[in-house]
Amino acid sequence: MQVALDDYVRAAGVATDLVNTAPEVWHGEDKLSDLESLAAFAELHSLPEPSRPSELRAVQRLRATVRELIDHPDRAHLITGATALTSSIGDVTLLTDTARWGVSARPGATAADSLALVCGVGILGVVQFLGVERFRACGAPTCRGAFIDTTRPGRRRYCMPGLCGNRVNVANHRARKLSRTGFSGAP
Repeated sequence: MQVALDDYVRAAGVATDLVNTAPEVWHGEDKLSDLESLAAFAELHSLPEPSRPSELRAVQRLRATVRELIDHPDRAHLITGATALTSSIGDVTLLTDTARWGVSARPGATAADSLALVCGVGILGVVQFLGVERFRACGAPTCRGAFIDTTRPGRRRYCMPGLCGNRVNVANHRARKLSRTGFSGAP
């Protein structure tokens, strides 16, 4: 597996998707609760397929590590943490097929190792090119998700815009509709 160093936007998206599989984001439901769900996640993100239950536990630990990094966006902390994710997994090289710099996972790397490499590259790239202010908690009042904002303007507010953003928009619409009708909700 290879990760281009300039593809940090995709890598940061994978890191965001990983942390938002946690039970606290889904009100108790773990979206990576078994090897089958991990395999689906790996396939969705073009990662090596996990084969052992120990890889599931390793990915769940990685998820907690990446979430801790996103929740504490101090530049030195992010660099140290992301470097630790990538340091023992791959070698920096010139990718022969594209003439871009990248990291190739070492032979025998597990699915968790490959995912750590992708997350580390994403975090380091965002810190370098976009800044630590791009690491945020979800702006939806009922969500405990987090994300890395890689949008051009840098104004993303929700961990899952299609879910959290829509919920907030619907709630705001209903509140405006109620205020126009004069219904206070009081008996």
